[in-house]
Amino acid sequence: MDIKNVFSNNKKWIAEKLASNSNYFNQLSKGQEPEFLYIGCSDSRVTAEDIMGVQPGEVFVHRNIANLVNSVDLNVMSVINYAVRHLKVNHIVVCGHYFCGGVKAAMEAKDLGILNPWLRNIRDVYRIHKKELNDIKDENARYNRLVELNVQEQCINVIKNASVQQAHHQRGLLVHGWVFDVHSGELIDLKIDFPKILSEIMEIYRLE
Repeated sequence: MDIKNVFSNNKKWIAEKLASNSNYFNQLSKGQEPEFLYIGCSDSRVTAEDIMGVQPGEVFVHRNIANLVNSVDLNVMSVINYAVRHLKVNHIVVCGHYFCGGVKAAMEAKDLGILNPWLRNIRDVYRIHKKELNDIKDENARYNRLVELNVQEQCINVIKNASVQQAHHQRGLLVHGWVFDVHSGELIDLKIDFPKILSEIMEIYRLE
């Protein structure tokens, strides 16, 4: 696509929004009160707003390769803190997707340079769940199961966060794990049991 088309597309988008609501941008400029924080993959095929059917201002979005929540990544930690303590979101979603390139790369014995320390987090997920994953003979099925387990482990990493623990007790904030199926368009709820996970990790990770 010619980059010049982006600006012509932008003008069309503005016209469409104003045609349906002449105050659209006035309302948009008043601020945001999102109900959700969405932590997803940077994959260009997957957008939070489209698959959730939400409008601008309804979801606060953070994306990185393979939707990781790493405690030493100040970017994602700052996003979580801001979303929970300042925007007062009530739901945090970690959303992966089947056939994720980052997860696939982590399964391969290759030196990927600067990506190595990032993808090591996914290899750690594989190590934790090695028995289950190695028992899956079909490579694609094993690959997609690792996508699900990675989402699960990233949800646990979210729950370790002090602001998340406090918000859960103060206003009932919940953490959810989803997977987007790129073949069907279906959004799958992994039914992460937040209270159960929290109770299991509190001996070590209680921070409130």
